[in-house]
Amino acid sequence: MYWHKELETIDRLRLKDLQVERLRNIVARVHASVPFYRERLLQCSVTPESINSVEDIYRLPFTTKEDILANFPFGLLAVPREEIVRVHTSSGTTGKPKAVFFTKSDLDGSAELIARCLTMTGMGKNDVLQNMMTYGLFTGALVMHYGAEKVGILVVPAGPGNTDRQLTLMKDFGTTAIHITPSYALYIGSVLQKNNIDPRKEFSLKRAYMGAEPYSEETRKKIEEIYGIDVYNSYGLSEMNGPGVAFECEEKNGMHLWEDNFLMEIIDPNTGEPLPDGKEGELVLTSLCREGMPIIRYRTRDLTAIVPEPCACGRTHRKITRILGRTDDMFIVKGVNIFPQQIENILMGIRGVAQNYRIVLESLDQMTVEVEITGDLFDGNVTRLVKLQAEITDRLKNEILVKPKVVLHEPGVLPVSEGKSKRVIDNRTL
Repeated sequence: MYWHKELETIDRLRLKDLQVERLRNIVARVHASVPFYRERLLQCSVTPESINSVEDIYRLPFTTKEDILANFPFGLLAVPREEIVRVHTSSGTTGKPKAVFFTKSDLDGSAELIARCLTMTGMGKNDVLQNMMTYGLFTGALVMHYGAEKVGILVVPAGPGNTDRQLTLMKDFGTTAIHITPSYALYIGSVLQKNNIDPRKEFSLKRAYMGAEPYSEETRKKIEEIYGIDVYNSYGLSEMNGPGVAFECEEKNGMHLWEDNFLMEIIDPNTGEPLPDGKEGELVLTSLCREGMPIIRYRTRDLTAIVPEPCACGRTHRKITRILGRTDDMFIVKGVNIFPQQIENILMGIRGVAQNYRIVLESLDQMTVEVEITGDLFDGNVTRLVKLQAEITDRLKNEILVKPKVVLHEPGVLPVSEGKSKRVIDNRTL
């Protein structure tokens, strides 16, 4: 199924011509209207007229999170203030948030991309989407909401939390798809198991759309097994519209990134040099269609790789692999670089491990992994617990090359987040 077949299956040469045209227009817009970019382009000796190929992107300056924060709130606007109709921000937990502005056209464009995404997974007017993401300044819920309505899908704007009510809504309205964080999906799964509720019999669920936080392939498999559904990986960020920047099709082997809207690069996160397709590095994005606040060569800090092979679904937009982690999520223990997702990937593949875990960093040399295990293992059989603890320890050590302390808990002991999960607790004093 296609939402806009002509654009989704566009010939690669035509797509490249479209990208060059849109890149030139974006450079012209920020050159004329955004002092920050005008100065940066002058330093790089770049004018809009000098953009003649996609490769000219390498002549343009990077934009970083710090640049957006330094121009808070209105410094990166490319249109008059009165043309802005919505603002979204980041959480701002460590200071001022990043503010991202949308014109009416920007909002419609973001909804169009979601319509493409949902349609290519088989969603249509007979479906019911229960949106469990946080409504408000976070882009995830509202952008998905408007995109689903554009398709004609019935949307249940549930927001996160109140799990008993979520289950009631699923049953009452015949929910066929959910938009949810992986951690909350796992938590609801534990509630279903605790109450002996079989979602295959009690609900009409067919699909789940996951985003807002990194998660492993093993977590996807666990959620699919719990609910008996297909789980689709979604990628987005507020700076580039929110969700719908890239999305899995029914092949589920990489996320199509909509290249008519975003120019993507993969760079070495340390040197900034471009990397070839298939090589893991940091994703850099340039918005090609945004009016209110276009951003050039934004360093996302997300680690992924471009999948060079064509997709069996027929779409010509290249895919990226699932996000492997973030450069700023990495921590170091005993001199070894570790990403939380490496630990999750191991834990979710071990029989007896339940849905919740957390990583506690005590010092530069000490890491504790706290893991909830299934309730049936707390039956007085100490030998089984010791064996499971040893298995978890050994498999983690083989993956991350550091031997962690592993603590086992009964289900429900560790704190649960209904929004983005906080998996790493850093108690180190540097």
